[in-house]
Amino acid sequence: MGAGHVGGPTMAVIALKCKSIKINVVDIDPSKINAWNSENLDDLPVFEPDLKNIIAKVRNRNLFFSQNIDSAIREADMIFISVNTPIKTKGEGAGFASDLKWVESSARKIGIEAKGHTIVVEKSTLPVRTAKTIKTILENSVKESKINNITKSFSVLSNPEFLSEGNAINDLLNPDRVLIGGDNDMAINCLEQIYLEWVSKHKIIKTNLWSSELSKLSANALLAQRVSSINSISEICEATGADIKEVSLAIGSDKRIGHKFLDAGPGFGGSCFKKDILNLVYLCRYYGMDSVANYWEQVIKMNEWQQKRILKIILDKLFGTVAGKNIAILGFAFKANTNDTRESPAINLTNKLLEEGAIVSIHDPKVEKKKIVEDLKNYSEKNLDNSKNRDSTWSFTRDVFEAIENCDAIIILTEWPEYANLNWHDCVALMRSPKTIFDTRSILNEKQLKDLDVNYWRIGYGLSEKI
Repeated sequence: MGAGHVGGPTMAVIALKCKSIKINVVDIDPSKINAWNSENLDDLPVFEPDLKNIIAKVRNRNLFFSQNIDSAIREADMIFISVNTPIKTKGEGAGFASDLKWVESSARKIGIEAKGHTIVVEKSTLPVRTAKTIKTILENSVKESKINNITKSFSVLSNPEFLSEGNAINDLLNPDRVLIGGDNDMAINCLEQIYLEWVSKHKIIKTNLWSSELSKLSANALLAQRVSSINSISEICEATGADIKEVSLAIGSDKRIGHKFLDAGPGFGGSCFKKDILNLVYLCRYYGMDSVANYWEQVIKMNEWQQKRILKIILDKLFGTVAGKNIAILGFAFKANTNDTRESPAINLTNKLLEEGAIVSIHDPKVEKKKIVEDLKNYSEKNLDNSKNRDSTWSFTRDVFEAIENCDAIIILTEWPEYANLNWHDCVALMRSPKTIFDTRSILNEKQLKDLDVNYWRIGYGLSEKI
């Protein structure tokens, strides 16, 4: 249940590795289902390297996408809940707790439609003890079915995903671990047998439900903490003359620390990091652990500060204003190799530039314009009326040179390899003087830019005063 960034790729890989299992992926969104069934595999709603090749092999063989939710539930022996769990915008816990309405509605639908014994698997990232909610809903449906002389029963498992967007298929094919939490050995064994088709037994970790749920939140919190930590060091580098690339290399060479998640940038995005930390903060406050809650909340604050200070740097280097200036945004996805824009730093930064009166041209090789319209509509419609220049506007193009042409500044926000590989001599020639490049991902070769007529700033570089 749920044909998004988790449900689609995960079920595609299971279908690839388990040919004897029939998998129905269902969703209430007809446009999403139609996209998964599109003859043109470039139109899939989720972009992940190698995903379309797998879909081509398994779709309509043992993997099916539809809106036939009721019949799919009745047919299923095992149901994965992979629905959206956004942060609540109102009510108790607003701004921190997850909105579980889709999880609850899925559980109620399962309770009504399921037959016989059904194993229900939490796949969405959920707050600790969500399984208790699901269990309660399903147990009530069992009581009602007995009144009507219908026999049904349920087991609930937690099987959180540990996917890195842009590398999801490889993470699924070669996982570091598979975590299964539950209290029913039969159900745990059934799910384990699926993964054993391609995952070594020693990589499968079995825990209780609550440990499994908390492990997912904790893993994302620790990864986000590393991002905020290295970003805090990048600011120190800029002030002292150090180079974050060199500092990251030295730090990462310590085998106790390692190199991963030590690339400074404009802050973390995606569907999980911020949401999971906020859930952790809410959980800690619920249990009265305010010091722990404050500690994890600071990771979010540091992430927000990184974006604010990058905007301030851009304004300072462009003589204090961007009103009426042409700004090219290269990259709108929150990271490379995905078309996901959820919590992307590009959304907030573009909003702020528009508020300041900039004329923004956006390029991204995988994000669709309709998604950018969706991401910016609240900002552009609400804030442009209050902007310093009501002529503020934004446009989108698939042609990177069109985005750059006649711009005053380029801001690289996503680490797409094609940006590093551009002919920057030609790019700079298209810009309007004075020309400035802001490399928030530190992906360009400074030596290639040295002799060009352009001011260059990159994140965490202690010689930024050369602009």
